[in-house]
Amino acid sequence: MPYGQPDAMRLIAEVQAEYVQRYGGPDDTPLDHAMFEPPLGSFYVAYAEGTAVATGAWRRCSVVVFGTDRTAEIKRMYVVPGARGRGIARQVLAHLEATAAEAGAEALVLETGLRQPEAIDLYESSGYTPVPGFGYYRDSPLSRCFGKRLTSSTPAGACG
Repeated sequence: MPYGQPDAMRLIAEVQAEYVQRYGGPDDTPLDHAMFEPPLGSFYVAYAEGTAVATGAWRRCSVVVFGTDRTAEIKRMYVVPGARGRGIARQVLAHLEATAAEAGAEALVLETGLRQPEAIDLYESSGYTPVPGFGYYRDSPLSRCFGKRLTSSTPAGACG
């Protein structure tokens, strides 16, 4: 799904509003829509009962982790509050892992923050481990970076 699609833009606005509540401002990471177009990346919206309830994306990056520079960065992981606790984030994450691996990524990295403990729990329980800081927020004391080595057996998730 294109990054600029209306459902995607609505959910991106919602996650930015959540960042304002949690951190006092939006995510200012410079992003270009083209970063999420194949082969540079992919953007997904998950639906439940016909309603857009979650987003997730990956984009190629130059971070070296686990001995490889064939990496992709997860961005825009978000589930609307009313759909949380149903495993949707885990499905979106599995889908991102599978599609990034299919596109040749050998590892995924991501950045989240201390004021998102549920996100940290999701990533750690999904096999992500701390990696050195990178990207726009690498020097922020609230930032935490994680990575995961991908394998050819990374399972595909359901996301539409």
